[in-house]
Amino acid sequence: MPSTLVGFLPPVGGLAAALLIAAGVLLLFFTVRSVYYVFIHPLAKVPGPKLYAFSEAPYLYHLLRGDWQHKVKELHDQYGPVVRYTTNNVSFITPGAWKTIYGHRSAGQETFAKDRIAYRPSLSGHPHIINANDDDHRRQRRLLAHAFSEKALRGQEDIMKQYIDLFIRKLGDKAREGEALDIVQWYNFTTFDLIGDLAFGAPFGCLESGGYHPWVSMIFQNIKLSVFSEAMRRHPALKALVSLIVPPKLVRSQKEHWALTEQTAMRRLDSGNVSREDFMSYILRHNDEKGMTPGEIVETSNILIIAGSETTATQLSGTTFHLLTNRDKYEKLVGEIRSSFSSEDDITLLAVNGLEYMNAVFEEGFRMYPPVPLALSRRTPPKGEYIEGYWIPGHTAVGVPQWASYQSESNFRNADKFVPERWLGDPEYAHDVRAVLQPFSVGPRNCIGKNLAYAEMRLILARLLWNFDLELMPESRKWNDQKIYTLWEKGAINVKLSAAPRK
Repeated sequence: MPSTLVGFLPPVGGLAAALLIAAGVLLLFFTVRSVYYVFIHPLAKVPGPKLYAFSEAPYLYHLLRGDWQHKVKELHDQYGPVVRYTTNNVSFITPGAWKTIYGHRSAGQETFAKDRIAYRPSLSGHPHIINANDDDHRRQRRLLAHAFSEKALRGQEDIMKQYIDLFIRKLGDKAREGEALDIVQWYNFTTFDLIGDLAFGAPFGCLESGGYHPWVSMIFQNIKLSVFSEAMRRHPALKALVSLIVPPKLVRSQKEHWALTEQTAMRRLDSGNVSREDFMSYILRHNDEKGMTPGEIVETSNILIIAGSETTATQLSGTTFHLLTNRDKYEKLVGEIRSSFSSEDDITLLAVNGLEYMNAVFEEGFRMYPPVPLALSRRTPPKGEYIEGYWIPGHTAVGVPQWASYQSESNFRNADKFVPERWLGDPEYAHDVRAVLQPFSVGPRNCIGKNLAYAEMRLILARLLWNFDLELMPESRKWNDQKIYTLWEKGAINVKLSAAPRK
């Protein structure tokens, strides 16, 4: 006697009946699952679109398209400061969320751990300063702190000056030729050469050659690969599909990049030189049984190269673009720089710190074009946590997406306008939620290189605008319309340089 379900089926073959039963079971499963995630799950009361509540597909679609930053901003515009965007991900755009998720915890409170789905493991298996657990991070950061201290920064100024001098000299050659150049490239050449010297004891030679070293080119390729890696960690079944999308040379590049990093870092370590004012000297001077293993040093050197160069060049690029598309702000900054110094030799690390309008320009540059535009994903403690009035259960992925936070009208008046004056007490912007701007993150795992980054940016931009007048070429006026694959996919900012007039 046929089962009740089969009794309702049309008279078809056994295989077809089995397929229909299987389809019915799957439909029932997905229906029950969807109802659970949308209406019963502990995150059911968190605002957000119902489609996103029971499936990761919409998020992954936008992530792989490179336009997630626009979509998450759109969701916050529609649903408010707290948005659920997958079965287990919640986004926040408030200062309070920064403090709760990333800030220092009181005694006895568990930390928000790094989200292992969002952060890919290192190829070597050794932890580095970004993906290390809390204990390993504290140990590594304690050692690296010597290399990023105020004392170290003062000692590194001569190294910075060496590469900024070369940057200005090379741009002077280009200016005399009268042709436009891509300032994004030249910022990258400068920051990669500088950080290469600080990390490995030798530059990559980008400024001298006027082109990218193969190792640097690999960095850009590997960054883009990270979004595909996240998709595979979320759904291992996607691995076959992703392997069809990702070119094999990109996978090879990742392995070649690691091999070259290991070779270069170990050469510097083996030299034993502790007299130079670079990162490795400080590591070698202070390393002990509580320090870092050679494998950890190699991995962290790789991270320092990316974090200390690409992101700095990105911020310089974004700030320059917004200055050149807002000529009144550009002229105001140029006026401040050229009236503050008697000669170029006066443009020192200490002196540029006091340029009030330049500091406001960089704050606004971070707001308009944060080098790390998406959320640094964390996991709630196992027992769960209240965040911005919502109970978020344990092991939920949470974060503050920077670009969406900074472009929200709930945080900033005229959020899409480049207005450095908002950081200088302009009463029109008195109600801006300035505390939400945290480009270097907050808490015990904030960016250790913050002071170095500010030093590089201030010196490079001040020297550039002291020496040259810049004109944006028409083809670059829509430069900021970009995709994001972990970091911004920057195009060229073509500018024409001319020597600054001198009285």
